[in-house]
Amino acid sequence: MNHKHPFYLLEKDGPLALVYLNRPEKKNAMGPSAWREPIDLFAELDQDPQVRVIILAGKGDCFCAGIDLENMVPTLPELMDANQGGGTKWKLLPKIKELQEGISAIERCRKPVIAAIHGHCLGAGLDMATACDIRICSADARFSVKEAAVGFVADVGVLQRLPLIVGQGHARELAFTARTIDGARAREIQLVGEVCPDQQSLMAYARQLAAEIADNSPLAVQATKDVLNFCVGKSIDDGLRYVASISANIIPSRDLFEAIKAFSEKRKPTFSGN
Repeated sequence: MNHKHPFYLLEKDGPLALVYLNRPEKKNAMGPSAWREPIDLFAELDQDPQVRVIILAGKGDCFCAGIDLENMVPTLPELMDANQGGGTKWKLLPKIKELQEGISAIERCRKPVIAAIHGHCLGAGLDMATACDIRICSADARFSVKEAAVGFVADVGVLQRLPLIVGQGHARELAFTARTIDGARAREIQLVGEVCPDQQSLMAYARQLAAEIADNSPLAVQATKDVLNFCVGKSIDDGLRYVASISANIIPSRDLFEAIKAFSEKRKPTFSGN
């Protein structure tokens, strides 16, 4: 176990970082540390020049069964406070924002993040998956926006990100019904891009996908993620102005010169990210 990030297991393999939710005995249910640790963990991966792609997966028999209510409730006494006045609500607000930051840290990381999902991906697990850039799953995957079934609104990101992935209609249907869908349906609505037969083939495909990304210019890949993130909710004109600025700032680069040289020499380019 990583004592710096006890909920997560980090492994590095060349340009690939594998981040596992590592509490299999609790189906990777997210307790207090699961929300705090991604902030530093994904900032470290963002700054690591050797890491070009990240795979996020779960140890054990599922990706994530959701929030660990048993361990989270003591950290949120405001929820059970009989006095639900303004002062109580005011104390709760920054705590919700802290939970949101744990999920948003994945989205803000400049390196592409692939969610490799098997088994349950429920509630908070789906919040985390929607903050990733790419989602793939195994045939046994099950997805649900569970919050309406337990009496509260999903408040850490899935309601903001899911409609951008599957559209408003599918997102509202999932959120209002709290229905569980399988991998095949998830692919139909474009929640995932690929369904693999089992967990072993899922991880093999995730590595293949990561290798394809890592082979490209890391400077261009990371700048592309930055532009895509910026353009959410912006007009096309705003996006064009932003990408013009980004493009002007990274061109020319050593990666560009290497691509041109490799093309002329009829070989595969080797990018440095500079």
